[in-house]
Amino acid sequence: MRAFVVTQYKEPLREADVPEPTVGERDVLVQIHAAGLNQLDEKIRLGEFKQILPYKLQLVLGNDVAGTVLRVGAKVSQFKPGDEVYARPAQDRIGTFAERIAVAEEDLALKPASASMAEAGSLPLVALTAWQALVEQGNVKPGQKVLIHAGAGGVGSIAIQLAKHLGAHVATTASAANADFVRNLGADTVIDYRTQDFEELLTGYDLVLDSLGGENLEKSLRILKPGGKAIGISGPPDPAFAREAGLNTVLRLAIAGLSSKIRRQAKKLGVSYEFLFMRASGEQLRRITELVDDGVLRPVVGKVFDFDDTPEALQSLADGGIRGKAVVTL
Repeated sequence: MRAFVVTQYKEPLREADVPEPTVGERDVLVQIHAAGLNQLDEKIRLGEFKQILPYKLQLVLGNDVAGTVLRVGAKVSQFKPGDEVYARPAQDRIGTFAERIAVAEEDLALKPASASMAEAGSLPLVALTAWQALVEQGNVKPGQKVLIHAGAGGVGSIAIQLAKHLGAHVATTASAANADFVRNLGADTVIDYRTQDFEELLTGYDLVLDSLGGENLEKSLRILKPGGKAIGISGPPDPAFAREAGLNTVLRLAIAGLSSKIRRQAKKLGVSYEFLFMRASGEQLRRITELVDDGVLRPVVGKVFDFDDTPEALQSLADGGIRGKAVVTL
């Protein structure tokens, strides 16, 4: 089976023949038609998560999939051959830059009927991230004020739509060239990050979804009202994440140290900081499917690459300039 693999951290992807996926009794074998490209893939390739995600090399990357069911395990009850499905495979079973993948039944959902394969393949990771940030951890309510950074990006473009659906007043940061684009997604307030300082313009926010980290995250704490929350998806990881991930004591202490500064700053301001490393969930994807088919969420595919160009496509993420998601199709 053809796939694109990481053979050594910080080296480009290479095409390789890899074994066919093993299909367990609760697994679904999917013929891949589209795979979304994510910053997470690039960070894994660079080895940034090797302490908390100890993957064995050679490794097939890819965290989003849309395709057709080829075969199901003996105890699978929700899917059958021929079904059109999509998923974010569990973090220990990634590998969608390939021709086929076996996905746990619980992580899979029928793709939105209104979405193409490329559109469905763009959604799982970013839509689950937005859902888990805004619905689960953020508990966003009507009338609340939410700031979503990088609104024209993969996560941002979906999070704006979801936050608006939840009844929030939505602010976002974007370039001037993308201002109308993010307004059309539902943003009420648009900050041009190149010429404006969001900290000087915004105040009293209930929630910030930060995908940039560093100084941007520190400034985000200061626009929150007392009791507000900043959720970071670029780090630093916090102790709660380390516990949930089952990391050893040494790594837990190290992670606590990494996030100690930002957590102290948050506490001093009377707000909180939480790290989000999204998880696979077929149940949540079914909710997302309903929102897409009801016209609430619109997939945003900024560029489509051929499967043969996967290494170049992944590299293009560093160049930026793509609205929404980039996708490779087979």
